[in-house]
Amino acid sequence: MPPGKVLQPVLKMKVDELFLCWLSESSTQTMLQDCLQRIKMPGRTETDGGDAGQPGPPLAAAAPVCKPAVFDSLGAPSPAPASTALPLGAAASPRTGPPVRGTRRSAGTRVVQTKKEEPLPPATSQSIPTFYFPRGRPKDMVNIDAVITKIEQTFTQFPHERARMEDMGRVAKACGCPLYWKGPLFCSAGGERTGSVSVHKFVAMWRKILQNCHDDAAKFVHLLMNPGCNYLVQEDFIPFLQDVVNTHPGLAFLKEASEFHSRYITTVIQRVFYTVNRSWSGRITCAELRRSTFLQNVALLEEEADINQLTEYFSYEHFYVIYCKFWELDTDHDLLIDSQDLARHNDHAISTKMIERIFSGAVTRGRKVQKEGKISYADFVWFLISEEDKKTPTSIEYWFRCMDLDGDGALSMFELEYFYEEQCRRLDSMAIEALPFEDCLCQMLDLVKPQNEGKITLHDLKKCKLANVFFDTFFNIEKYLDHEQKEQVSLLRESESEGPELSDWEKYAAEEYDILVAEEAVGEPWEDGYEAELSPVDQKLSSLRSPLAQRPFFEAPSSLGTVELYEYACEDEDLQPS
Repeated sequence: MPPGKVLQPVLKMKVDELFLCWLSESSTQTMLQDCLQRIKMPGRTETDGGDAGQPGPPLAAAAPVCKPAVFDSLGAPSPAPASTALPLGAAASPRTGPPVRGTRRSAGTRVVQTKKEEPLPPATSQSIPTFYFPRGRPKDMVNIDAVITKIEQTFTQFPHERARMEDMGRVAKACGCPLYWKGPLFCSAGGERTGSVSVHKFVAMWRKILQNCHDDAAKFVHLLMNPGCNYLVQEDFIPFLQDVVNTHPGLAFLKEASEFHSRYITTVIQRVFYTVNRSWSGRITCAELRRSTFLQNVALLEEEADINQLTEYFSYEHFYVIYCKFWELDTDHDLLIDSQDLARHNDHAISTKMIERIFSGAVTRGRKVQKEGKISYADFVWFLISEEDKKTPTSIEYWFRCMDLDGDGALSMFELEYFYEEQCRRLDSMAIEALPFEDCLCQMLDLVKPQNEGKITLHDLKKCKLANVFFDTFFNIEKYLDHEQKEQVSLLRESESEGPELSDWEKYAAEEYDILVAEEAVGEPWEDGYEAELSPVDQKLSSLRSPLAQRPFFEAPSSLGTVELYEYACEDEDLQPS
């Protein structure tokens, strides 16, 4: 499958899914049973409808039977809606007389021409209930007028009934929304242009949303999206996250270091797309947002004063670790790193062949960056999270794309041997006897247990509980040696532990943050002559601020809409766009 294609939905699978949903409806079953009965007893149907080969009664006498008249696409009358007939009619018994449909047209030509002006839909289409709600299932109990009244009462507390940004918290609560929806509410009503929002403009905006969006995911997407879109791109999150940075108590210390705002915002946006955008399209849809925990985390921002407790997206400590790791590799501090810079990560633990694959465009975005042979900070966020936690669906997809050299959606034995050769050379240089590829291959096949002999698919790796061991074996020498020192039973026991176990990424971020803080405490390696009483975070910010303040900092992160990733023909529903 050639690179450069964005994953697309399979039309046949979607049609089959919709047909099964329609077929499972109780009204559909009733209609089919009625049609089956009419097919079994065609004689009664022909007598009732006057379809026998004998001449029928005069048109005036048949009128009561035909009312209310419904006409099919050919202009011929069809049974009344109460009979729930199929659009083209059910099959009848063989007839010896002249064609009945021709007799009907000649007898009712004048009536047919009159009804063509107001065609009615087939009777069966009226009996199929709606089962697809892209903007959420409507709720019968929502009283829009009561909500609007509450909002108007809230606006009466503001001067001239105009709400400023600092007033939007009370407005968000009147709307029944979490506190940190206040930024999107303010911007969606045009407040960023005028500095305040009038009650009339806000009520008109919110009433429209209540009428068209019926759940939190649809409302949130509508508030942040650009006009004419039904999805979110990276830039849409910037005003929302800027308000979080400005007003959350857990980020109060960051107010004075405004040059770091864009770095934190970029990190959070990349983590949101890393977890939520399961289609890799660069566009978050309502369906993807519903399936994620992002909105639950947004609601927790109001309840949790310590931002570091929200480890899935908003943790400042996680941002601190990611940015410091990037800063160590970016020696010229141009906010771009090349393959030689990335190879120094974790003391050259990752093979050069895998580094080349990362820079080949398999998992990076933006042709300009690929042409220059460098990746941005946003790409580094994806790399680091995938490198330190190879058990998540996105990380498995990330490394699978890198190892799938020909893009056919499966890892062949040739591709596995291609990456393992360098591992053998590196082990030999360390005076460690490498396992022959045939023996290593047997171990990996026993580990993954692929469905088809001779190839490993993405679906196989996602079912495997030790995907991290598989990937580390082929391109990470340090972690491969760590796994070799452990027995497979102990590895399985770690992966199957019950309870709210920390993920590999959370463990890594916590350990690295403690190390960075300890280095700050002793003045290593960021000692710039500052007084010892400065906190570790303040020392880090102070040491980074001077060289970075010379650059224009608030840069919008590159859009994932330009992702040039090839599609995998694998049977994994996680990769199907919504």
